[in-house]
Amino acid sequence: MPTYIIEREIPGADKLSPSELSEIAAKSNEVVSGLDVPYRWITSYVAGDKIYCVHEAPSAEIIRRHAHEAGFPANRVTELAAQIDPSTAG
Repeated sequence: MPTYIIEREIPGADKLSPSELSEIAAKSNEVVSGLDVPYRWITSYVAGDKIYCVHEAPSAEIIRRHAHEAGFPANRVTELAAQIDPSTAG
């Protein structure tokens, strides 16, 4: 299944409380369970005024559907071409 990076512009994202982040996660989980398609939220990173999410889904359209139904922005959705880490150097 394709993996996507989603860039969400949320002013003050880095100032969201643990409770607010928990609410966002709960809403995301709720929407994922109702999509009726294979979908997996892998992780998200909060940095400055953005949240960067890594999700697996059949298409970018499904990613945008998830965002719309959850009430989250999805300012940029990019399919990953490859994944590397320190071990990639051999």
